[in-house]
Amino acid sequence: MTTIPQRLVGRIALVTGGASGQGLEHTRRLAQEGAHVHFADINAEVGKKAEAELTAEGLKVTFHTLDVSKLDQWEALAAELDRAEGRLDILVNNAGILVDVLPAEESTEAAWNKTIDVNQKSIFLSLKTMVPLLKKSKHASVVNTSSIFGLVGADGYLSYVASKGAVTIMTKSAAVSYGRYGIRVNSIHPGYIDTQMLRDEFAELGEGAEEATIATIPMGRLAGPEEISPAVAFLASDDASYISGAELLIDGALLAAR
Repeated sequence: MTTIPQRLVGRIALVTGGASGQGLEHTRRLAQEGAHVHFADINAEVGKKAEAELTAEGLKVTFHTLDVSKLDQWEALAAELDRAEGRLDILVNNAGILVDVLPAEESTEAAWNKTIDVNQKSIFLSLKTMVPLLKKSKHASVVNTSSIFGLVGADGYLSYVASKGAVTIMTKSAAVSYGRYGIRVNSIHPGYIDTQMLRDEFAELGEGAEEATIATIPMGRLAGPEEISPAVAFLASDDASYISGAELLIDGALLAAR
C-alpha cells in the first residue's frame, strides 16, 4: 500500500471543478496530504454529495458553488475565503469543458464563447480575485489545468485548443508577473484521462474512437484521474519550491514522438 506524504499540512487550497472527475481526485489528494481544501463547482447537488463523501473519509473539505465564468461569484468566494482563512496557499484551476469536436465552419459562436469563458476567462478571473490572498501565503502555488491540446493542434477542437493554448501561455506570463511575490504558477497537460467528459467525447466521435485513441498512446491505455492528482500535489508542495512557469505533461508519452 502506497503511503501518501503529508506535504500540505495546514495549507489552504481551492480547487475549481472539484466535484467530479479529475477535480474530485485533486480535492481528495490535497486533503489527504493535510490541506483544508475548499472546492468549487457549478453543480451544487454533485458538490454537496462530494463534500459528504470526502468528509466521511475523514478529510477536511468545504464546498462552494461557483460559475467560474462570473466575476461577481469569484469576488464573493474570495471575500468568503478571506473571512474564513485570511489567505490562500494553493489554487488549482481545474474547471474545464469540451463543448464540441467540430471544425470552425460547423461549430457555433455560442460554443466558442462558452468554451473560452469557462476554460480561458476563468484563469484571468481566478488570478484577478485570488492573487491578493495568495500574496498572504508563504507557500503560494497555482496549478492551471491545460491539456496536451494546449501544446499541439488537433483535428477539429478549434475552440478547445484555443482555450487550452491560452492557459499554457497565461501560466507562463503569471509565473513571470507573480514570482516576485513568491507565487509559483505551473500548468499540467493531461492526455486522455478516463472521466465522464472523455466518455462523452468518445460517444460524439463515434464507434471505434476509444480504440483508435488508445492505439496512439505509447503506454497503451487511458489514465485514471487519480494518476493526475499526485502531480498536482507535488506542484503545490515545497518539493516543487523552485519550479514555476513549467509545463508538466501527463500523457503516457503520447506527445513524446511529435
